[in-house]
Amino acid sequence: MWRRTYLLLVAIRLWFALSPSYLHPDENFQGPEVIAGEIFSYPVRRTWEFTNDNPIRSVFPLWPVYGLPMLLLRWLWIGNGNDGEIPPIAVFWTLRVLMFLISFVLEDWALHELIPSPRHRRVAVLLVASSYVTWTYQTHTFSNSIETLVVAWSLVLIQRIVDAKTASINTDFSAAIDPATLLRSRNRRRLWHFQSHYISSLSLNPWLSFDTPFPEQVSPRAASHSLLVSAALVTSVVAIALDTAFYNTDPVTWADLIYRPVITPLNNFIYNSDTANLAQHGLHPWYQHLLANLPLLLGPAAVLFVTKPHLSIRLYSAISGLAVLSMFQHQEARFLLPTVPLILSSVQIPTNKALLRVWTVAWIIFNVFLGVLMGIYHQGGIIPGQVFMASQPDATNAIWWKTYSPPIWLLNGKNEVLRTKDVMGIPGDDLLQQLTSLATCDTPADRRSQEYLKEKNGTYLLAPASATWLDPYLSNKGLEGLRFREVWRYNQHLNLDDLDIGDDGLWNTLTRVVGRRGLVAWRVTKSC
Repeated sequence: MWRRTYLLLVAIRLWFALSPSYLHPDENFQGPEVIAGEIFSYPVRRTWEFTNDNPIRSVFPLWPVYGLPMLLLRWLWIGNGNDGEIPPIAVFWTLRVLMFLISFVLEDWALHELIPSPRHRRVAVLLVASSYVTWTYQTHTFSNSIETLVVAWSLVLIQRIVDAKTASINTDFSAAIDPATLLRSRNRRRLWHFQSHYISSLSLNPWLSFDTPFPEQVSPRAASHSLLVSAALVTSVVAIALDTAFYNTDPVTWADLIYRPVITPLNNFIYNSDTANLAQHGLHPWYQHLLANLPLLLGPAAVLFVTKPHLSIRLYSAISGLAVLSMFQHQEARFLLPTVPLILSSVQIPTNKALLRVWTVAWIIFNVFLGVLMGIYHQGGIIPGQVFMASQPDATNAIWWKTYSPPIWLLNGKNEVLRTKDVMGIPGDDLLQQLTSLATCDTPADRRSQEYLKEKNGTYLLAPASATWLDPYLSNKGLEGLRFREVWRYNQHLNLDDLDIGDDGLWNTLTRVVGRRGLVAWRVTKSC
Protein backbone atom coordinates (compact mmCIF):
# COMPACT_ATOMS: atom_id res chain seq x y z
CA MET A 1 0.00 0.00 0.00
CA TRP A 2 2.74 2.45 0.94
CA ARG A 3 4.55 1.81 -2.36
CA ARG A 4 1.46 2.76 -4.37
CA THR A 5 1.03 5.82 -2.18
CA TYR A 6 4.65 6.76 -2.70
CA LEU A 7 4.43 6.39 -6.50
CA LEU A 8 1.29 8.56 -6.50
CA LEU A 9 3.17 11.22 -4.53
CA VAL A 10 6.06 11.06 -7.00
CA ALA A 11 3.59 11.64 -9.87
CA ILE A 12 2.16 14.62 -7.97
CA ARG A 13 5.69 15.98 -7.53
CA LEU A 14 6.29 15.73 -11.29
CA TRP A 15 2.96 17.42 -12.02
CA PHE A 16 3.89 20.38 -9.84
CA ALA A 17 7.35 20.51 -11.41
CA LEU A 18 5.66 21.01 -14.79
CA SER A 19 3.34 23.74 -13.48
CA PRO A 20 4.58 27.25 -14.31
CA SER A 21 4.21 28.83 -10.87
CA TYR A 22 6.78 31.42 -9.88
CA LEU A 23 7.65 31.27 -6.19
CA HIS A 24 10.39 33.91 -6.08
CA PRO A 25 12.49 35.83 -8.62
CA ASP A 26 15.65 34.29 -7.19
CA GLU A 27 14.76 30.93 -8.72
CA ASN A 28 15.71 32.49 -12.06
CA PHE A 29 17.98 35.44 -11.33
CA GLN A 30 20.35 33.59 -8.99
CA GLY A 31 20.88 30.63 -11.28
CA PRO A 32 19.43 29.84 -14.71
CA GLU A 33 19.47 33.39 -16.07
CA VAL A 34 23.14 33.88 -15.16
CA ILE A 35 24.32 30.63 -16.75
CA ALA A 36 22.00 30.97 -19.76
CA GLY A 37 23.75 34.24 -20.57
CA GLU A 38 27.10 32.44 -20.59
CA ILE A 39 26.09 29.42 -22.70
CA PHE A 40 23.53 30.84 -25.10
CA SER A 41 23.27 34.12 -26.94
CA TYR A 42 20.30 35.26 -24.84
CA PRO A 43 20.69 38.78 -23.49
CA VAL A 44 20.16 38.53 -19.73
CA ARG A 45 19.88 40.82 -16.75
CA ARG A 46 22.22 40.24 -13.84
CA THR A 47 20.98 41.30 -10.44
CA TRP A 48 22.93 43.34 -7.91
CA GLU A 49 24.45 40.23 -6.30
CA PHE A 50 26.52 39.74 -9.45
CA THR A 51 27.19 43.36 -10.43
CA ASN A 52 28.38 45.15 -7.29
CA ASP A 53 32.04 45.72 -6.49
CA ASN A 54 32.12 42.82 -4.04
CA PRO A 55 29.91 40.13 -5.59
CA ILE A 56 28.26 37.81 -3.09
CA ARG A 57 27.13 35.00 -5.40
CA SER A 58 29.44 32.22 -6.52
CA VAL A 59 29.01 30.77 -10.01
CA PHE A 60 30.97 27.66 -9.05
CA PRO A 61 27.94 25.56 -7.96
CA LEU A 62 25.82 26.93 -10.81
CA TRP A 63 27.84 25.28 -13.54
CA PRO A 64 27.37 21.63 -12.54
CA VAL A 65 23.71 22.15 -11.60
CA TYR A 66 22.53 24.34 -14.49
CA GLY A 67 25.47 24.67 -16.86
CA LEU A 68 26.00 21.00 -17.65
CA PRO A 69 22.31 20.33 -18.51
CA MET A 70 22.28 23.44 -20.72
CA LEU A 71 25.45 22.36 -22.51
CA LEU A 72 24.08 18.86 -23.01
CA LEU A 73 20.81 20.24 -24.33
CA ARG A 74 22.60 22.52 -26.78
CA TRP A 75 24.77 19.63 -27.95
CA LEU A 76 21.68 17.48 -28.58
CA TRP A 77 19.93 20.38 -30.32
CA ILE A 78 22.82 21.00 -32.69
CA GLY A 79 23.47 17.28 -33.15
CA ASN A 80 19.94 16.79 -34.44
CA GLY A 81 20.57 19.29 -37.22
CA ASN A 82 18.63 22.22 -35.73
CA ASP A 83 19.67 25.74 -36.63
CA GLY A 84 19.88 28.67 -34.23
CA GLU A 85 19.62 28.66 -30.47
CA ILE A 86 17.43 26.25 -28.61
CA PRO A 87 14.19 27.92 -27.43
CA PRO A 88 14.72 29.09 -23.84
CA ILE A 89 11.37 27.70 -22.71
CA ALA A 90 12.71 24.24 -23.60
CA VAL A 91 15.70 24.94 -21.35
CA PHE A 92 13.33 26.12 -18.62
CA TRP A 93 11.28 22.91 -18.65
CA THR A 94 14.43 20.78 -18.88
CA LEU A 95 15.72 22.35 -15.69
CA ARG A 96 12.37 21.79 -13.98
CA VAL A 97 12.45 18.11 -14.92
CA LEU A 98 16.06 17.93 -13.75
CA MET A 99 15.12 19.43 -10.37
CA PHE A 100 12.35 16.87 -10.09
CA LEU A 101 14.74 14.02 -10.87
CA ILE A 102 17.46 15.03 -8.43
CA SER A 103 14.84 15.62 -5.76
CA PHE A 104 13.21 12.27 -6.41
CA VAL A 105 16.48 10.35 -6.60
CA LEU A 106 18.92 12.11 -4.29
CA GLU A 107 16.64 13.41 -1.56
CA ASP A 108 14.69 10.18 -1.15
CA TRP A 109 17.85 8.09 -1.46
CA ALA A 110 19.49 10.13 1.30
CA LEU A 111 16.57 9.36 3.60
CA HIS A 112 17.00 5.64 2.90
CA GLU A 113 20.67 5.95 3.83
CA LEU A 114 20.09 7.98 6.97
CA ILE A 115 17.24 6.00 8.55
CA PRO A 116 18.12 2.41 9.53
CA SER A 117 14.66 1.33 10.72
CA PRO A 118 12.48 0.14 7.77
CA ARG A 119 9.24 1.15 9.49
CA HIS A 120 10.50 4.60 10.44
CA ARG A 121 12.01 4.98 6.97
CA ARG A 122 8.69 4.33 5.24
CA VAL A 123 6.91 6.92 7.37
CA ALA A 124 9.67 9.49 6.85
CA VAL A 125 9.78 9.01 3.08
CA LEU A 126 6.00 9.38 2.82
CA LEU A 127 6.01 12.52 4.97
CA VAL A 128 8.70 14.16 2.86
CA ALA A 129 7.11 13.01 -0.40
CA SER A 130 3.69 14.36 0.65
CA SER A 131 4.98 17.78 1.74
CA TYR A 132 4.09 20.73 -0.48
CA VAL A 133 7.66 21.96 0.06
CA THR A 134 8.89 18.89 -1.83
CA TRP A 135 6.27 19.39 -4.55
CA THR A 136 7.03 23.06 -5.13
CA TYR A 137 10.25 24.51 -3.72
CA GLN A 138 12.34 21.39 -4.33
CA THR A 139 11.25 21.18 -7.98
CA HIS A 140 12.13 24.82 -8.68
CA THR A 141 15.60 26.12 -9.48
CA PHE A 142 16.37 27.56 -6.06
CA SER A 143 19.87 27.51 -4.64
CA ASN A 144 18.14 26.55 -1.38
CA SER A 145 16.81 23.41 -3.08
CA ILE A 146 20.34 22.41 -4.02
CA GLU A 147 21.49 23.19 -0.49
CA THR A 148 18.86 20.76 0.80
CA LEU A 149 20.46 17.93 -1.16
CA VAL A 150 23.99 18.98 -0.19
CA VAL A 151 23.12 19.02 3.52
CA ALA A 152 21.36 15.65 3.32
CA TRP A 153 24.24 13.97 1.52
CA SER A 154 26.80 15.57 3.81
CA LEU A 155 25.02 13.81 6.66
CA VAL A 156 25.08 10.58 4.66
CA LEU A 157 28.84 10.83 4.16
CA ILE A 158 29.37 11.70 7.81
CA GLN A 159 27.33 8.69 8.82
CA ARG A 160 29.33 6.44 6.50
CA ILE A 161 32.59 7.67 8.01
CA VAL A 162 31.31 7.16 11.53
CA ASP A 163 30.05 3.67 10.70
CA ALA A 164 33.28 2.60 9.06
CA LYS A 165 35.05 0.01 11.23
CA THR A 166 38.17 -0.87 9.29
CA ALA A 167 40.82 0.86 7.26
CA SER A 168 39.74 -0.97 4.11
CA ILE A 169 36.20 0.37 4.44
CA ASN A 170 37.55 3.85 4.89
CA THR A 171 39.80 3.44 1.88
CA ASP A 172 36.94 2.13 -0.27
CA PHE A 173 34.94 5.18 0.73
CA SER A 174 37.85 7.45 -0.16
CA ALA A 175 38.26 5.73 -3.51
CA ALA A 176 34.59 6.22 -4.23
CA ILE A 177 35.13 9.93 -3.79
CA ASP A 178 38.26 9.91 -5.93
CA PRO A 179 37.56 7.61 -8.93
CA ALA A 180 40.62 8.92 -10.77
CA THR A 181 42.89 7.53 -8.04
CA LEU A 182 41.04 4.24 -8.09
CA LEU A 183 41.46 4.01 -11.84
CA ARG A 184 45.18 4.65 -11.64
CA SER A 185 45.63 2.01 -8.96
CA ARG A 186 43.74 -0.52 -11.07
CA ASN A 187 45.92 0.24 -14.06
CA ARG A 188 48.92 -0.62 -11.95
CA ARG A 189 47.20 -3.83 -10.75
CA ARG A 190 47.90 -2.92 -7.17
CA LEU A 191 44.46 -2.17 -5.78
CA TRP A 192 44.97 -4.60 -2.89
CA HIS A 193 48.25 -2.90 -2.02
CA PHE A 194 46.62 0.47 -2.43
CA GLN A 195 43.91 -0.47 0.05
CA SER A 196 46.35 -1.46 2.70
CA HIS A 197 49.18 1.06 2.26
CA TYR A 198 47.90 4.12 0.45
CA ILE A 199 45.30 6.80 0.97
CA SER A 200 43.64 8.28 -2.06
CA SER A 201 43.57 11.70 -0.49
CA LEU A 202 47.31 12.01 -1.17
CA SER A 203 46.54 12.26 -4.87
CA LEU A 204 44.54 15.39 -4.06
CA ASN A 205 47.61 17.04 -2.56
CA PRO A 206 49.96 18.36 -5.27
CA TRP A 207 52.86 18.45 -2.83
CA LEU A 208 52.70 14.73 -2.08
CA SER A 209 53.58 11.95 -4.49
CA PHE A 210 50.96 9.32 -5.21
CA ASP A 211 53.55 6.61 -4.74
CA THR A 212 54.31 7.68 -1.17
CA PRO A 213 53.50 4.72 1.08
CA PHE A 214 51.07 5.46 3.85
CA PRO A 215 52.68 5.04 7.29
CA GLU A 216 51.30 2.09 9.17
CA GLN A 217 51.03 4.08 12.39
CA VAL A 218 48.53 6.61 10.97
CA SER A 219 44.96 5.69 11.82
CA PRO A 220 42.17 5.35 9.22
CA ARG A 221 40.33 8.19 10.96
CA ALA A 222 43.29 10.49 10.38
CA ALA A 223 43.34 9.35 6.75
CA SER A 224 39.68 10.29 6.39
CA HIS A 225 40.37 13.68 7.92
CA SER A 226 43.27 14.16 5.52
CA LEU A 227 41.01 13.31 2.60
CA LEU A 228 38.30 15.74 3.67
CA VAL A 229 40.75 18.57 4.29
CA SER A 230 42.52 18.02 0.97
CA ALA A 231 39.24 17.82 -0.95
CA ALA A 232 38.00 21.00 0.74
CA LEU A 233 41.18 22.88 -0.14
CA VAL A 234 41.14 21.78 -3.77
CA THR A 235 37.44 22.62 -4.11
CA SER A 236 37.98 26.05 -2.56
CA VAL A 237 40.86 26.86 -4.90
CA VAL A 238 38.86 25.81 -7.97
CA ALA A 239 35.82 27.80 -6.82
CA ILE A 240 37.86 30.95 -6.16
CA ALA A 241 39.58 30.64 -9.53
CA LEU A 242 36.29 30.20 -11.35
CA ASP A 243 34.66 33.14 -9.58
CA THR A 244 37.69 35.35 -10.16
CA ALA A 245 37.62 34.53 -13.87
CA PHE A 246 33.86 35.15 -14.07
CA TYR A 247 33.91 38.54 -12.39
CA ASN A 248 36.97 39.90 -14.22
CA THR A 249 36.48 41.44 -17.63
CA ASP A 250 40.10 40.82 -18.59
CA PRO A 251 41.84 37.44 -18.80
CA VAL A 252 42.76 36.21 -15.34
CA THR A 253 46.42 36.01 -14.38
CA TRP A 254 48.18 34.33 -11.49
CA ALA A 255 48.54 37.76 -9.92
CA ASP A 256 44.76 38.14 -9.92
CA LEU A 257 44.33 34.80 -8.18
CA ILE A 258 47.00 35.55 -5.58
CA TYR A 259 46.50 39.25 -4.87
CA ARG A 260 42.96 40.01 -6.09
CA PRO A 261 40.90 36.84 -5.67
CA VAL A 262 37.11 37.04 -5.63
CA ILE A 263 36.00 35.12 -2.53
CA THR A 264 32.22 35.26 -2.75
CA PRO A 265 31.42 33.40 0.52
CA LEU A 266 33.50 35.97 2.41
CA ASN A 267 31.77 38.83 0.60
CA ASN A 268 28.43 37.24 1.36
CA PHE A 269 29.23 36.95 5.07
CA ILE A 270 30.43 40.56 5.26
CA TYR A 271 27.36 41.82 3.44
CA ASN A 272 24.91 39.90 5.62
CA SER A 273 26.71 40.96 8.78
CA ASP A 274 25.80 44.58 8.12
CA THR A 275 22.30 45.42 9.37
CA ALA A 276 22.12 48.39 7.03
CA ASN A 277 22.42 46.05 4.05
CA LEU A 278 19.80 43.64 5.39
CA ALA A 279 17.41 46.52 6.03
CA GLN A 280 17.11 46.98 2.25
CA HIS A 281 15.59 43.50 2.02
CA GLY A 282 13.57 43.58 5.22
CA LEU A 283 14.49 43.04 8.86
CA HIS A 284 12.86 40.36 10.99
CA PRO A 285 13.02 39.46 14.67
CA TRP A 286 15.21 36.56 15.70
CA TYR A 287 12.16 34.34 16.23
CA GLN A 288 10.79 34.82 12.69
CA HIS A 289 12.13 31.47 11.51
CA LEU A 290 11.00 29.58 14.59
CA LEU A 291 7.49 30.97 15.07
CA ALA A 292 6.47 31.90 11.51
CA ASN A 293 8.59 30.40 8.73
CA LEU A 294 9.02 26.90 10.13
CA PRO A 295 5.26 26.39 10.83
CA LEU A 296 4.55 27.72 7.34
CA LEU A 297 6.76 24.99 5.87
CA LEU A 298 5.83 22.15 8.21
CA GLY A 299 2.17 22.80 8.98
CA PRO A 300 0.78 20.10 11.34
CA ALA A 301 4.23 18.47 11.47
CA ALA A 302 5.45 21.48 13.46
CA VAL A 303 3.38 20.20 16.41
CA LEU A 304 5.12 16.82 16.23
CA PHE A 305 8.48 18.56 15.97
CA VAL A 306 7.80 20.08 19.41
CA THR A 307 5.87 17.28 21.11
CA LYS A 308 7.11 13.99 19.55
CA PRO A 309 10.66 14.45 18.19
CA HIS A 310 12.78 11.46 17.30
CA LEU A 311 16.31 12.30 18.46
CA SER A 312 18.84 11.79 15.68
CA ILE A 313 21.74 13.46 13.93
CA ARG A 314 19.21 14.75 11.39
CA LEU A 315 17.25 16.55 14.09
CA TYR A 316 20.38 17.98 15.70
CA SER A 317 21.55 19.22 12.30
CA ALA A 318 18.19 20.89 11.63
CA ILE A 319 18.11 22.57 15.04
CA SER A 320 21.69 23.84 14.72
CA GLY A 321 20.96 25.18 11.22
CA LEU A 322 17.82 26.88 12.49
CA ALA A 323 19.78 28.48 15.33
CA VAL A 324 22.51 29.80 13.03
CA LEU A 325 20.07 31.20 10.45
CA SER A 326 18.09 32.89 13.22
CA MET A 327 21.15 34.99 14.05
CA PHE A 328 20.70 36.93 10.80
CA GLN A 329 17.97 39.55 10.79
CA HIS A 330 16.74 38.92 7.24
CA GLN A 331 14.78 35.67 7.36
CA GLU A 332 12.79 34.13 4.51
CA ALA A 333 10.99 30.79 4.71
CA ARG A 334 12.95 29.30 1.79
CA PHE A 335 16.18 29.69 3.76
CA LEU A 336 14.94 26.81 5.92
CA LEU A 337 14.40 24.34 3.07
CA PRO A 338 17.37 22.13 4.11
CA THR A 339 15.76 21.60 7.52
CA VAL A 340 12.40 20.34 6.18
CA PRO A 341 13.34 16.73 5.21
CA LEU A 342 15.56 16.49 8.29
CA ILE A 343 12.70 17.44 10.61
CA LEU A 344 10.02 15.43 8.81
CA SER A 345 12.23 12.36 9.08
CA SER A 346 12.75 13.02 12.80
CA VAL A 347 9.18 13.18 14.09
CA GLN A 348 6.93 10.45 15.39
CA ILE A 349 3.35 10.34 14.16
CA PRO A 350 0.60 9.81 16.78
CA THR A 351 0.01 6.20 17.82
CA ASN A 352 -3.55 6.84 18.96
CA LYS A 353 -5.84 6.01 16.03
CA ALA A 354 -8.20 8.92 16.61
CA LEU A 355 -5.36 11.42 16.91
CA LEU A 356 -3.62 9.88 13.90
CA ARG A 357 -6.78 10.26 11.82
CA VAL A 358 -7.21 13.91 12.79
CA TRP A 359 -3.55 14.68 12.20
CA THR A 360 -3.51 12.91 8.81
CA VAL A 361 -6.57 14.85 7.62
CA ALA A 362 -4.99 18.13 8.75
CA TRP A 363 -1.71 17.17 7.02
CA ILE A 364 -3.46 16.38 3.72
CA ILE A 365 -5.57 19.57 3.76
CA PHE A 366 -2.57 21.75 4.61
CA ASN A 367 -0.35 20.38 1.85
CA VAL A 368 -3.02 20.22 -0.83
CA PHE A 369 -4.02 23.83 -0.15
CA LEU A 370 -0.45 25.18 -0.04
CA GLY A 371 0.55 22.94 -2.94
CA VAL A 372 -2.17 24.29 -5.22
CA LEU A 373 -1.62 27.86 -4.03
CA MET A 374 2.18 27.90 -4.36
CA GLY A 375 2.63 25.28 -7.05
CA ILE A 376 -0.01 26.45 -9.55
CA TYR A 377 -1.44 29.89 -8.86
CA HIS A 378 1.36 31.84 -7.16
CA GLN A 379 2.49 34.31 -9.85
CA GLY A 380 1.63 31.52 -12.27
CA GLY A 381 1.17 33.76 -15.31
CA ILE A 382 4.65 35.26 -15.45
CA ILE A 383 6.37 32.42 -17.31
CA PRO A 384 3.51 31.99 -19.85
CA GLY A 385 3.41 35.80 -20.12
CA GLN A 386 7.04 35.94 -21.18
CA VAL A 387 6.44 33.18 -23.72
CA PHE A 388 3.55 35.24 -25.10
CA MET A 389 5.65 38.40 -25.28
CA ALA A 390 8.37 36.51 -27.14
CA SER A 391 5.84 35.72 -29.88
CA GLN A 392 4.64 39.31 -30.39
CA PRO A 393 6.42 40.69 -33.46
CA ASP A 394 5.43 44.30 -32.75
CA ALA A 395 6.42 44.39 -29.06
CA THR A 396 9.10 46.95 -28.27
CA ASN A 397 8.06 47.97 -24.75
CA ALA A 398 6.62 45.84 -21.95
CA ILE A 399 5.69 47.24 -18.56
CA TRP A 400 5.06 44.77 -15.76
CA TRP A 401 2.99 46.15 -12.87
CA LYS A 402 2.29 44.51 -9.52
CA THR A 403 4.04 41.24 -10.39
CA TYR A 404 7.38 39.61 -9.68
CA SER A 405 10.24 40.55 -11.97
CA PRO A 406 9.94 38.51 -15.18
CA PRO A 407 13.00 36.51 -16.34
CA ILE A 408 14.03 38.13 -19.61
CA TRP A 409 16.12 35.16 -20.75
CA LEU A 410 12.84 33.46 -21.67
CA LEU A 411 12.16 36.04 -24.41
CA ASN A 412 14.07 33.92 -26.94
CA GLY A 413 16.17 36.76 -28.31
CA LYS A 414 13.18 39.11 -28.42
CA ASN A 415 14.83 41.08 -25.61
CA GLU A 416 17.24 42.51 -28.19
CA VAL A 417 14.40 44.75 -29.38
CA LEU A 418 11.94 44.48 -26.48
CA ARG A 419 12.56 46.66 -23.46
CA THR A 420 11.13 45.02 -20.35
CA LYS A 421 10.46 47.38 -17.47
CA ASP A 422 9.45 46.14 -14.04
CA VAL A 423 7.74 49.04 -12.24
CA MET A 424 6.74 46.82 -9.29
CA GLY A 425 3.94 48.47 -7.30
CA ILE A 426 4.29 52.14 -8.21
CA PRO A 427 1.20 54.35 -7.78
CA GLY A 428 -1.35 54.22 -10.58
CA ASP A 429 -0.84 57.85 -11.59
CA ASP A 430 2.88 57.25 -12.12
CA LEU A 431 2.04 54.16 -14.17
CA LEU A 432 -0.21 56.21 -16.46
CA GLN A 433 2.56 58.74 -17.00
CA GLN A 434 4.97 56.04 -18.07
CA LEU A 435 2.40 54.42 -20.35
CA THR A 436 1.59 57.78 -21.93
CA SER A 437 5.25 58.40 -22.74
CA LEU A 438 5.69 54.92 -24.29
CA ALA A 439 2.33 54.26 -25.96
CA THR A 440 2.24 54.30 -29.75
CA CYS A 441 -0.30 56.22 -31.80
CA ASP A 442 -3.65 54.54 -32.27
CA THR A 443 -4.24 53.50 -35.90
CA PRO A 444 -7.08 51.73 -37.73
CA ALA A 445 -4.96 48.58 -37.65
CA ASP A 446 -5.04 48.69 -33.85
CA ARG A 447 -8.81 48.38 -33.97
CA ARG A 448 -8.88 45.38 -36.29
CA SER A 449 -8.26 41.82 -35.24
CA GLN A 450 -4.54 40.88 -35.38
CA GLU A 451 -3.70 43.76 -37.69
CA TYR A 452 -1.74 45.49 -34.94
CA LEU A 453 0.88 42.74 -35.15
CA LYS A 454 2.10 44.26 -38.42
CA GLU A 455 3.08 47.48 -36.66
CA LYS A 456 6.76 48.22 -36.10
CA ASN A 457 6.35 49.25 -32.47
CA GLY A 458 4.02 48.29 -29.69
CA THR A 459 3.69 48.96 -25.98
CA TYR A 460 2.22 46.31 -23.66
CA LEU A 461 1.10 46.42 -20.06
CA LEU A 462 1.07 43.18 -18.08
CA ALA A 463 -0.71 43.36 -14.75
CA PRO A 464 -2.95 41.18 -12.56
CA ALA A 465 -6.67 41.26 -13.29
CA SER A 466 -7.14 42.10 -9.60
CA ALA A 467 -5.64 45.55 -10.17
CA THR A 468 -9.00 47.31 -10.03
CA TRP A 469 -7.35 50.73 -10.22
CA LEU A 470 -7.17 50.24 -13.99
CA ASP A 471 -10.91 49.58 -14.39
CA PRO A 472 -12.01 53.17 -15.20
CA TYR A 473 -9.44 53.37 -18.00
CA LEU A 474 -9.97 50.00 -19.65
CA SER A 475 -13.31 50.91 -21.20
CA ASN A 476 -12.07 54.11 -22.84
CA LYS A 477 -13.10 54.18 -26.52
CA GLY A 478 -12.94 57.95 -26.99
CA LEU A 479 -10.42 60.13 -28.71
CA GLU A 480 -8.63 61.29 -25.57
CA GLY A 481 -6.40 59.38 -23.20
CA LEU A 482 -4.94 55.92 -23.31
CA ARG A 483 -6.64 52.94 -24.88
CA PHE A 484 -6.20 49.41 -23.56
CA ARG A 485 -6.79 46.43 -25.78
CA GLU A 486 -6.72 43.07 -24.03
CA VAL A 487 -4.72 40.63 -26.15
CA TRP A 488 -3.87 37.83 -23.73
CA ARG A 489 -5.01 36.41 -20.38
CA TYR A 490 -3.81 33.61 -18.13
CA ASN A 491 -6.30 32.65 -15.44
CA GLN A 492 -4.08 30.54 -13.15
CA HIS A 493 -2.34 33.52 -11.64
CA LEU A 494 -2.75 34.78 -8.08
CA ASN A 495 -1.04 37.92 -6.85
CA LEU A 496 -0.57 37.71 -3.10
CA ASP A 497 1.48 40.92 -3.18
CA ASP A 498 -1.62 42.91 -4.11
CA LEU A 499 -3.32 42.52 -0.74
CA ASP A 500 -4.77 45.70 0.76
CA ILE A 501 -6.52 44.47 3.88
CA GLY A 502 -6.02 47.77 5.73
CA ASP A 503 -8.11 49.77 3.26
CA ASP A 504 -10.50 47.21 1.78
CA GLY A 505 -10.91 44.76 4.65
CA LEU A 506 -10.19 41.04 4.61
CA TRP A 507 -13.26 39.80 2.77
CA ASN A 508 -13.22 42.49 0.05
CA THR A 509 -9.51 41.93 -0.49
CA LEU A 510 -9.89 38.16 -0.87
CA THR A 511 -12.89 38.65 -3.18
CA ARG A 512 -10.84 40.92 -5.40
CA VAL A 513 -7.58 38.97 -5.43
CA VAL A 514 -9.08 35.47 -5.64
CA GLY A 515 -12.28 36.29 -7.51
CA ARG A 516 -10.42 38.30 -10.15
CA ARG A 517 -7.36 36.08 -10.38
CA GLY A 518 -5.38 36.05 -13.58
CA LEU A 519 -2.66 37.92 -15.44
CA VAL A 520 -3.65 40.13 -18.38
CA ALA A 521 -1.68 41.69 -21.22
CA TRP A 522 -3.04 44.88 -22.79
CA ARG A 523 -1.69 46.59 -25.87
CA VAL A 524 -1.64 50.29 -24.99
CA THR A 525 -2.11 53.05 -27.57
CA LYS A 526 -3.04 56.73 -27.53
CA SER A 527 -4.56 59.26 -29.90
CA CYS A 528 -2.00 61.39 -31.66
